Amino acid sequence: MNAAPPRVLTIAGSDSGGGAGIQADLKAMLANGVHGMSVVTAITAQNSIGVQGAWELPAEQVVGQFRSVVDDIGVDAVKTGMLASAGMVRVVAGLLRTLPAGVPVVVDPVSVSKHGDALLAEDAMVAVREEIVPLATVLTPNLTELGPVAGVELRSVEDRELAAKVLLDAGASWVLVKGGHDSGSLAVDVLHGDGVRMEFSAPRADNRHTHGTGCTLASTIASYLARGYDVPAAVGAAKDYISGAVAAGFALGGGIGPVDHAWQFRNRSDQ
Repeated sequence: MNAAPPRVLTIAGSDSGGGAGIQADLKAMLANGVHGMSVVTAITAQNSIGVQGAWELPAEQVVGQFRSVVDDIGVDAVKTGMLASAGMVRVVAGLLRTLPAGVPVVVDPVSVSKHGDALLAEDAMVAVREEIVPLATVLTPNLTELGPVAGVELRSVEDRELAAKVLLDAGASWVLVKGGHDSGSLAVDVLHGDGVRMEFSAPRADNRHTHGTGCTLASTIASYLARGYDVPAAVGAAKDYISGAVAAGFALGGGIGPVDHAWQFRNRSDQ
C-alpha cells in the first residue's frame, strides 16, 4: 500500500474560471506534493474579465464539509481564502479552533479580486482581524489588504512595518507582506515574525496574466508547512514556485489570464 502524501485543506470560494480560489488552491497543492481537499464557502461566476456574481453557501453546508473531511481524513495544514461575510468569518473561525493542536493555518485575507471586484463585505474585515488573525500561523496580505486588515492607513513604507506589527500583536505568528502590487524590477515580499524580518525577492515578470497569484502563494506555503518545512523555508519555497508560475502565466479569455500552476511540469516535458 502506498503511503498517503501530506493533507492540506483549503477553505475558500470557487472560481468558475479556474484561475483563483479553490481551483487554484488544489492545482498548487498537487504541484507541490500534497493531497488537496476543500471546503467551499462561496460560489462565484467569474472569468478573465471579472466577477459577475457571488453566492455564499449556508453555514451548515460549510460546517458539514469541514467535519466530513477533518473527522475522517484529517489535515496536516489549512489554508483559508474568500470568506465573504462577517458571519462566514465567524463560522470558519469556530471550525479552525477545533483543529488538533499544531496544525498550521495559512490565512489569505482576500478582499478584492484581481479585477477589482469586492469579495469581502466591509464589516467582515473587522471580523477577520478579531476572529481569524489570532489563529493564523502565517497571514499573507498584499498591499491592498494590509491596511484594512490591520486597521492602519498606509502612507509610507514605515506604515507597512507598523501594520505588520499590529497584526503580530493581534495574534498572528507570522505576517508575510506581499509586494506584488509595488513597483520596481523586483517583487519583494517581507516576512515578519517575533524578532524576525526577512525579505524574499525575485525578478518581476513582464506578464499581465497573474490571476490567482495570492491564492496560489498561500496554498503553496501551506503545502510546504504540511511537508514539515518551517515557516521561512516554506515561504522561500513558495516564492520560488509562484515566481515561476507568474512568469509562465498565459492568456485566457479576453482579460487577465491565470498563472501557470503546472509550469514546472511543462518545462520538464520540453526537455
